[in-house]
Formats: sequence, structure tokens, C-alpha cells
Amino acid sequence: MRILLLVSAFNGLTQRVWDELRTKGHHVTVELCLDSEQVTDAVHAAQPDLVLCPFLKERVPAEVWRKWPTVIIHPGPVGDQGPSSLDRAIMEAVPVWGVTALQAVEEFDAGPIWAHRTFPMPTEPVRKSALYGGLVTEAAVECALEVAEKAADPGFHPVPLAEAPRPVPGTSSRPVVQQAARSFDWADDAADIVRKIRAADGFPGVRTVLNGTEVSAFDARLAPPGTAPGEPGQIVGRRNGHLLVAAGKGAVWIGQLRLPRGIKLPATTVLPVHAPRVSDGPREIRYRRRGPVGELTFTFYNGAAGVEQCMRLEAALRHAAGQDTRVLVLRSGHDVFCNGIHLGEIEAAADPAAAAWANIRAINNVCRALLESTGQLTISAFTGNAGAGGVMMALGADVVTARSGVVLNPYYDIGLYGSELHSLTLPRRVGQEAALELLGAKLPVGTERAMKLGLVDLVGPGVPAEFDGWLASLADRYAEPGAWRNIVDARHTGDRPLDYYEARELAEMAVDMYDDRSGFAAARDSFVHKRRPAETPAKLACRP
Repeated sequence: MRILLLVSAFNGLTQRVWDELRTKGHHVTVELCLDSEQVTDAVHAAQPDLVLCPFLKERVPAEVWRKWPTVIIHPGPVGDQGPSSLDRAIMEAVPVWGVTALQAVEEFDAGPIWAHRTFPMPTEPVRKSALYGGLVTEAAVECALEVAEKAADPGFHPVPLAEAPRPVPGTSSRPVVQQAARSFDWADDAADIVRKIRAADGFPGVRTVLNGTEVSAFDARLAPPGTAPGEPGQIVGRRNGHLLVAAGKGAVWIGQLRLPRGIKLPATTVLPVHAPRVSDGPREIRYRRRGPVGELTFTFYNGAAGVEQCMRLEAALRHAAGQDTRVLVLRSGHDVFCNGIHLGEIEAAADPAAAAWANIRAINNVCRALLESTGQLTISAFTGNAGAGGVMMALGADVVTARSGVVLNPYYDIGLYGSELHSLTLPRRVGQEAALELLGAKLPVGTERAMKLGLVDLVGPGVPAEFDGWLASLADRYAEPGAWRNIVDARHTGDRPLDYYEARELAEMAVDMYDDRSGFAAARDSFVHKRRPAETPAKLACRP
């Protein structure tokens, strides 16, 4: 079937749907909804059997939905209408939410129903971005695949919204959530503050005032009871880029802040206040040992690895490698694995080129620490999506695993040649020809194809909790005496020194970062400030 994905951005959800449909044998192209005339021309050129919109904020041109079957994937259950579905679901602590595939009509989210799914909401308030990238994405993919099947059935007719059962009671059309509805007072209960901020994460955040400065807050978490009391709104501590703020009842850790018209950055970078360091606070890096298995988990916001984070991760890796364990597991949280260097911190720096150089050297040291951990079997685990240097980092492990459904972007697409010792690890896994193809095509890779290519060795269950158990069992099996030596020997023979690969890569990166050979400055600015492209990338589009 010829399917055109009409989207506002080629984001993680769109990439996952794109990959799943292609895996099922469909011919899939993508068009960014930038201009009604361009969209109409693209649909005429594609002549699709189905127009599918997994992530669309704009209105579909009437000429399109009247001529072609056009289905919108809406992040809300049947009957829910409006642009703030997930925000409200988190703010109102609903127990069940869902995703609906509905036909495009004149009114937003009001067309006949093609498919729908529901899921239980987490008991603790979840960050909106994590909800979207997790439960919503899984439900949306199921709906998209069902829609593709039904579109091929000439006898199928979608159910009018008025006649469709509503699995979640009380759904209706509601307007966008404005900042006034998100606002809070620092004298409020800390748990209520956390819920409101998480409902606005990663966009638009919640406006507030800290240390006399107007900011938008993101990445909030509840501090343990009795933590550093103070006056509501007072910054009473800091740890690893986070700020601890006293509330009316309890306290809140804030991980990210943004000044008006500024860039979202670690909170201590935006407000470098002189608050005491707190030992009991957010831990981006955790090491735990289970007998012969050591597990190192890092959770970097949005997968961006800044200089300080990389330095701490390198130190933790070298500490873990020095333990008398047989297996070392490197993994992330479930939201995202890693996307490489921190473009936001680089863009905000007084000298972006120098900041980029420091960042690439720091993340390279992490990659070296993993590659040099030769006294143990190393396992990396893509527990969430990964891109660019984040993919290359994980490829340095002896065994690379992934959670089913994860999407990898194993290439550099922002005006950089790339480093992270990828010129060693990528060809060693997939071969030189396939490595050049991946780097040149600049397209997402799902777990099924990643395993066929050799990017990953093993794929575990898609449900996060099930994957955690699968990964632990895998590590235990490899920890058996003699179970892994042949793997390590195979990975660490016949290579040139690491300095050789890094020196060649950094020579290219120096030209990109300092001389801006390939437009890194402009690409970085567009990425950080979310500027829309002028047209759909040729690698995705269908053109006459």
C-alpha cells in the first residue's frame, strides 16, 4: 500500500510509525505540513492509498481529505478533542487514557473513528514528553497498523463519532491549556507543583519566578520529606544541575529552566545561585552491583550529554570497570538513551565553537572508557531511543541490546562529521559498506532492521518492566564463568589504537566546529530554537 505520512515534524513517534509500516511492506513517504499548497501538490504527486497523520498540529487541506482517505492519530481517547489532551490527562490525574485514529473532517478531532486504544496511566505524575514517547507512542503505532489494514479493506467503514462507544467517560472538546491554568504558587503543596510542571514538560513549561527572575520550569520531581526547609520559593540547594526550591509543603527539585525567549538549560546554568550542595537529591548516574554483575544507569534530560555530565559518566564507568565483577551493563532510563552532545549548552555558550569542542572531547572520553573496559564483558542497552553520538557510544560495548520498538538514528545530520569513535565501532559491527550507507542515508533504524544489520545483537521485550527483567537475566547468564571470554576476544583483536580513530575524527570535527565547514552553526540554531524547515527533506519526500 502507498502511504503518505503528513506530519508537523519527523519526531520520534513519526519515525516509529514510518519504520513499522515499512517493515510491514508498505511504501511510505513523508511530507511536512508547512504550506497548504505544498501539501496538496505532494499528495497529488504521491497518489497515496492512505494519508496518515501520526503527529499533526495543522489543519489538513480540504482538497486532500475530501479526495484521499485521511486519518489523524489523536493522543486522546474516543470523544476527546483539543490540543492539550496529554496536559489535561496528567493535570487531572485520570486513571485511564488513550489514543484514537479518526478521519479528517472540517472540525478538529471530530471525524469517524478508525481505531482506538486505551491504557492505564501511571500512578505517579509522568512527564508529558515521557508519556508521549512511551505509552502514547505504543498505542499510536497499534492504531496506525490497524488503520493500514482497514484501508486495504473495501468493505470497511469508520464509525461516526456520535455512535462510537467512549471507553473513557466524560471526554469532550476542550480548548488549549493556557499558562493561567498551569500557574501555581510556591506556597502550594510540592506534589501539586510537580504535577503541573510535569504536565507541561517538554513544552511549554510553566512560568514562575525564582530568585527574582521570570523563568519557565521543566523536569520537576518531589524532594523527600524534610528536605532543606525554607520559605516558599526560596532556592535552598543544588545538585548536578538541579535546583531545590522550598514549597508550602515539601520541596521541589527543578532540573531545567528557560528564560523568556531563551534556551532550555540545566537549572543551575540559568540561575547560578550560591545555594548549598545537597547530597540527597537527583542522581543522573547510578551504579549498583548484583553479585558478579555491575549495572550503570544514566538518565540525561532529553538524552543530551553536556560536558559535566560526560565527565561524571566517564568517572562512573571507570569506577565500575575497576570492580571485580564479570559483567558491566550500561543503560539509560526508559525515556531516551542518549542523543550525543548538548546542543543547547553549546548554542548558549559565549564561544559556541569552544563549547562544542569541549563537549565532543568529553563524550569521546566516555566512549573510550567503555571501549577500554576489557576486564569484564560489557553490555549496552538501548532502553530508549538514541541518535548520533548516543548510538555510537553504545556500540563500544561487547554486546549491544535494545528494547523492542526503540528507534535509532545512527548518523550525524547537523553539519558535523561526527566522532565518538564511530569510525571504529560502526564498521566493526556492520561492515564498512553498510556503515557508509547508514551515515549517508541519514534515516531511522528500527530494532528489527538494527538486528539484521548487526547494530544490535539482541532485542528484548518492548514493555519497559519486562525488558528490565530480560536484561538482568541476560547479564546473569553472561556472568557465568567462561560464558563470555570468546566475545571479548573477538571484539578486541586487530584494531588500531583508539588514538588513531579519535585523531582522524577530531581533525574533521575541528573544521566543522571552528570553521563551520558544513553549516553547523545554522543547523544548531534551527534545532535549538525549533525553527521549521523550508521544505520536506528529499530523503523522506515524494516529489514529481
